[in-house]
Amino acid sequence: MRYTTEEGGRLNNFAIEPKMYKAEPPTKVQQRNYIFLGIGALALVATLMFVAVSVS
Repeated sequence: MRYTTEEGGRLNNFAIEPKMYKAEPPTKVQQRNYIFLGIGALALVATLMFVAVSVS
């Protein structure tokens, strides 16, 4: 465990830092899936709004 001793004998603990990595841009397949998920989400919200308006 990483720690340092400060004045007066107190211990100061440090969290273990995670390994850093570079994010990669989405592939064409992932971009296509994001578009389909967005369209599905918009359709769901539009349907819920239609139902809410028609019920009230």
